[in-house]
Amino acid sequence: MMLLQQAPKPGLARSRPYTWDVPRKLARPRPKQAQRLVELRLAAGLSQAELADVIGEPQANVAFWERTAKPPRSDVLPSLAAALGVHIEELFVDSPPRATRAPAGKVQQLFDEVRRLPRRKQERVVEVVVALLKEYKLKAS
Repeated sequence: MMLLQQAPKPGLARSRPYTWDVPRKLARPRPKQAQRLVELRLAAGLSQAELADVIGEPQANVAFWERTAKPPRSDVLPSLAAALGVHIEELFVDSPPRATRAPAGKVQQLFDEVRRLPRRKQERVVEVVVALLKEYKLKAS
């Protein structure tokens, strides 16, 4: 049996285009704890997908925790807190979000790998990064 696809209604696709950088509006407000996770993630400079990669969970779980009142599982809390640069208690306490260390984005992950290299290799990486930053500053000014 062959299913026929209906043509989209004229103007509908143009009135609500989907782009990855424009979040969908929520039907109801986020619970406090979910809003706290969103604030901490944004303060750490991470997307949902990046956070999911760092903590070893699917992105769908991160999205679920950010829109419902159900907290993350207890086995995820230590890695979640570490990725966001806060203590576990701060995931649930109502205080301004602050990162206690640099965000665990792509650059941080690369420098974590560099940290495991022998000292001479680390110095070479630092030399290259310093040279690139100097070049960028010269072009910017």
